[in-house]
Amino acid sequence: MSSLNMHADDPLEDFDARHVTLNGVAKKVYVSGAGPAVIVMTEMPGISPHVARFSRWVRDAGFTVYMPSLFGRDGAVASAEEGAAVYRKACVSAEFRAFAGGGSSPVTIWLRALAKLAHADCGGPGVGAIGMCFTGNFALTMMLEPAVLAAVLAQPSLPLDAPADTGIDDDTLLTVRQRLERDELTVMAYRFEGDQYCKAQRFAAFSQALGDRFISRVLPDSAANPDTAPFFQRYVSCPHSVLTAHLIDEAGQPTLAARDEIIAFFTLRLSAGALEREGLPALAGKPMTASEPTMKSRP
Repeated sequence: MSSLNMHADDPLEDFDARHVTLNGVAKKVYVSGAGPAVIVMTEMPGISPHVARFSRWVRDAGFTVYMPSLFGRDGAVASAEEGAAVYRKACVSAEFRAFAGGGSSPVTIWLRALAKLAHADCGGPGVGAIGMCFTGNFALTMMLEPAVLAAVLAQPSLPLDAPADTGIDDDTLLTVRQRLERDELTVMAYRFEGDQYCKAQRFAAFSQALGDRFISRVLPDSAANPDTAPFFQRYVSCPHSVLTAHLIDEAGQPTLAARDEIIAFFTLRLSAGALEREGLPALAGKPMTASEPTMKSRP
């Protein structure tokens, strides 16, 4: 896994490319693995080799990964110009609501249907979901689907123009909080301390909306990998992508600890007997594989 070239296009040959139609909308979904399902939603500007690497880590931990193609060229290392074009197109797409005031993105309805389908296909207690950057808050909205038991928000960046906004309407947030409390579930969230696209105000807003069901991790900027792809070099001038472009794949690195914590979170929630496991909510406020000061448990 570590020998994969993150600077060359990834053919995604170890994934089964499926055309999935839900609610009358067709999308390509890359599927690989065995075990309970985890939906991995890509960051900008698409399913890069870094995003595919993260999906393989999840797959190799004992899950079936469903990686929907939402924008960009699948498997590509996009140039700065190509990435910018993808970004502009997504910002005006009817599927995404990139700016404040629009509420939850309509594509989340399709993603919830995908989670329901994946649960039916894979079985197990339920489904995990992780969104990154542009799709970060989608994972939380997917908690409206009863099959989703584990949601992770990695540097949620929408809305782009309101750093203290969650990008999710108040009624949905209330419904999600009630579900989290009723089912004794938690949501994990990650960001770099100096991230200018996912600032502390956003995590504070999520914390206010969800209370102690929202568990945040803040990584130091020094933990970010400076060796990034062209799109990031040109347009993302701060530490941002905790699990992909800015992850350092070396033992002892905070970003690798974050990856391990997320996989452990999925394992805890989705393994056989998870629904009956006594003390499951004890995750709140406690790192599983990392502790202060490497990752801070606050916005």
